[in-house]
Amino acid sequence: MAVDRPINTPTSAGFAGDVRELDGAGLDDIAEARRRCDAFRSIFARLRSEVGKSLVGQREVVDLALVTLFADGHLLLEGVPGLGKTLLVRSLAAATGLGFSRIQFTPDVMPADITGTSILMENPASSRREIRFRPGPLFAQLVLADEINRASPKTQSALLEAMQERSVTVGGETRTLGRPFFVMATQNPIEQEGTFPLPEAQLDRFLLKIEVPAPDRETLREILERTTKAEVAMPSQVLDAKTIVAAQKLARRIPMAPEVQDWIVRLVLATHPDGEFATAESTRLIRIGASPRAAQSIASCARVVALMAGRYAVSFDDVRKVARAALRHRIHRSFEAESEGISCDEIARRIVRTTPTELPTAVTPGATTKGGAR
Repeated sequence: MAVDRPINTPTSAGFAGDVRELDGAGLDDIAEARRRCDAFRSIFARLRSEVGKSLVGQREVVDLALVTLFADGHLLLEGVPGLGKTLLVRSLAAATGLGFSRIQFTPDVMPADITGTSILMENPASSRREIRFRPGPLFAQLVLADEINRASPKTQSALLEAMQERSVTVGGETRTLGRPFFVMATQNPIEQEGTFPLPEAQLDRFLLKIEVPAPDRETLREILERTTKAEVAMPSQVLDAKTIVAAQKLARRIPMAPEVQDWIVRLVLATHPDGEFATAESTRLIRIGASPRAAQSIASCARVVALMAGRYAVSFDDVRKVARAALRHRIHRSFEAESEGISCDEIARRIVRTTPTELPTAVTPGATTKGGAR
């Protein structure tokens, strides 16, 4: 096991203005709402720019990673080695000033290795032995869980429990983790030897899943230009933990129209075979559909996307930008889909494309839409 201890110390110096811009009472006043949305958009743009100093390309991956952070969730990155997954996390830690730790998972990593343990130590002042708690790498604010599918199921469950409860229990004592607490886990989709694939119930704990693509010709040329010179640009800190928490609170207050909310509900229900809004195609390709957490994930992330655009209301397009990333790891394919080589991402793409934003006038709540979307 390899563990990197926190390399950054969170600081609030110089960022008090950002917190004041985001924090405050409700968003009833339009001018006040617009001011705060503009402030969030400015902060998001600065953070994106700093991360882009060291990470070339991957614009959609970076945006969705930042969306997950401001939506107060956790992220699963999937891609072959060398695509910049670890660099993304390190760059984000440098730009945010969050306490950072990296856990390189192997099958022999035990839960105590990541949560911490109580050890017997001698107190220099009293010369007496006493039991002290030594925190593990989970007590950082930004945690990189590298190759999570190499950890044993017992260690995976310890990590995912901390992600869900935002606390760790060791020796009968529960210790709360700091805020924000953001886990970015990576896994290699082609490596199968010595791995323990995450079951669906544990995958469901991740807000979004991002499939990191290989770089194109121009991006690869730019990578060589930036990384093979004597000096490599590193991100500078542009915000702190307090600003991130304030931005997360602001995102939760962004309004969502009933029509947009209903579309999110129908997108999730469309993944349920033989369900009210399932098409004949989705019934054939899906064995188990997405959970209610999928709807929560889409709604939370869509609010952040609206803020990214400087708007104080969620649109259908905001939902489209995050729906696939929220659904792809929550869909269990049928045998037909596997035999035809249709991925969960492709199924999610078809559901988003074919589910109408508005119900046909002839369809009433409770009616079936087996014939497909118009």
